[in-house]
Amino acid sequence: MKIIFMGTPDFAVPSLKVLIESKHEVIGVVTAPDKERGRGRKVSFTPIKKIALENNLPVLQPAKLKDPDFVELLKNFNADLFAIVAFRILPKEIFSIPSKGSFNLHGSLLPKYRGAAPIQWAIINGEKETGVTTFKLEEKVDTGNIYIQEKLKIEDDDDLGSVHDKMSLLGAETVLKTVDMIDSGNFELQKQDDSLASPAPKITKEVCKIDWAKSAEEIHNHVRGLSPFPGAYFFFNDKQIKIYKTKITETENLKPAEIKQTKKELFIGTGKATLEILELQQEGKKRLNTEEFLRGFSFS
Repeated sequence: MKIIFMGTPDFAVPSLKVLIESKHEVIGVVTAPDKERGRGRKVSFTPIKKIALENNLPVLQPAKLKDPDFVELLKNFNADLFAIVAFRILPKEIFSIPSKGSFNLHGSLLPKYRGAAPIQWAIINGEKETGVTTFKLEEKVDTGNIYIQEKLKIEDDDDLGSVHDKMSLLGAETVLKTVDMIDSGNFELQKQDDSLASPAPKITKEVCKIDWAKSAEEIHNHVRGLSPFPGAYFFFNDKQIKIYKTKITETENLKPAEIKQTKKELFIGTGKATLEILELQQEGKKRLNTEEFLRGFSFS
């Protein structure tokens, strides 16, 4: 089966690789335009473009998805299927081009956590389980009928980084299973129950700010869901401090936002119980473990 793959970040790389190595034929790749990054404003391209070039695949990088020339170019590929992993929202005139339609890989067990940040919100909300879903694209975002769902346990010591990486690999397996299923024609789509839907909106700066009135468990999950990026934060003497790793402790009895430090340890009170801070970062400085951090910074 001839496939056009659409994706941009590292998360999508295992899915593209597994399709390239499969019996199916990836005939083209669509990814985000190149960007200038860093101080030298060096032009860099997406992880997906890197894999595509290594495999001599045609790469399309439209600035606007509704550009008539881009739409015409896609039609000329005569692809059977579009496989989408971590890309933009596609308009109907694009996702309806292939004869076998288009499907998307989403990082949750839909209809739970529809939206831009499903992995983050699952961890922030203290879920013990998440997963991946492949679904047929429809006009309303993340609402299409489901091909496959695979579950993934969220361990107590998982954070956004570790769940992201495990989900990326699980997603690749699921993408290949989905393509095989569509190719065989032997499948039954499952309708989503909209009444069970929950939102997973974009992570904003406001979302990342820590509210010390919440319980230690809630803040601990908040930190996990935003680590390693963009990081949960609070302000101390007008300096932004990001926290990446915490542990709930009952040994200290502190009021919300009250700070206690020793030479090697840092504790902050919450609305219920206390958090020991294990890894943190001052604005403009490196991420450090608490002992290293306290050598150059005092909360007293």
